[in-house]
Amino acid sequence: MKAMPPRILAIAGSDSGGGAGIQADLKTITALGGFGMTAITAVTAQNTLGVTGIHELPPRFVAEQIDAVVEDIGVDAAKTGMLGSAPIVYIVAERILRHGIKRLVVDPVMVAKSGARLLAPEAEAELRDRLLPLALVVTPNLAEAAALAGCEVATLEGMREAGRRIADTGAQWVLIKGGHLSGDPVDLLFDGAEFIELARPRVLTQNTHGTGCTYASAIATFLGHGCSVPDAVTRARDAVQVALEHSLSIGRGHGPLDHSAMFGLAMPGRAPEP
Repeated sequence: MKAMPPRILAIAGSDSGGGAGIQADLKTITALGGFGMTAITAVTAQNTLGVTGIHELPPRFVAEQIDAVVEDIGVDAAKTGMLGSAPIVYIVAERILRHGIKRLVVDPVMVAKSGARLLAPEAEAELRDRLLPLALVVTPNLAEAAALAGCEVATLEGMREAGRRIADTGAQWVLIKGGHLSGDPVDLLFDGAEFIELARPRVLTQNTHGTGCTYASAIATFLGHGCSVPDAVTRARDAVQVALEHSLSIGRGHGPLDHSAMFGLAMPGRAPEP
C-alpha cells in the first residue's frame, strides 16, 4: 500500500504570476512529497515586475477554509505567508490554536520584492503577539527580522541579536535568512539557546521571486514528514538551493525558481501524530 503523504496546509495569498504565494507553496509541497491544501487570505494581481492589485478575503471566510480542511482531511504541518491585515492575523492565530496545529511555520511576509506592502503596519503587533507564540519556526528575512526585533539587522551579529529578541516572543525556533547580506548567504537558526549556521554558495541570478515562500513551505513539508526542526530546515535550504540553481527567466523582472527541480528530494511516508 502506498504511504500517505504528509498533509500540509498553506495559509497565504495567491500570486497570479505563479512564482510566489499559494502557487509556490503548492508546487513546493508537491515536489517534496506532501499533499498540499490551502486557505487563501488574499488574491493579488502580480507578475515578475511587481504587485498591481490586492483583494483581501473576509477573515471569516479564511477561517472557514481552515476549518473545512482540518475537520475533514487533517493537517500534519502548516505554514503561513501573506496575511495582510490585523483581523486576518487574529483569525488565523485563533484557528491554529483552536485546532491544535503544532507544526506551524510562520513566514512573516511584510513587503514584496517589488516594494509593495503585504502586511498592514497595524498588523505587525498582532503578528508578533498572537501568531509568533504559536510558531514552531518563524522565518524572517533581514528586513522582517529588523521590524519584529526592533533593531538594525545588517550583520551576522545583528542577526544573532534579532534572533534572541524574536525568540522572546515565544516562537520555538527562529530562522533568520541572510540572503540580503553581501557574500555567500548565511542563515541563522536559533532555538533560544544555541545558533546553527547554514551557509550555502550564492547563486548568481535575478530570478529569486518566491524564494521565501518556497523555503517556508519546504520546511513545513519536511516537518510533516517527521523531520526535526534542524533537519527540516537543512533539507529545505538544500531544496531551495537546487530550485535557485535552475531558476527560470520568465517575465521581464525577477523570475521564479524552478520548483520541478526539487522532485526527487522528497521523503517517503508521513509523520506520526504529535
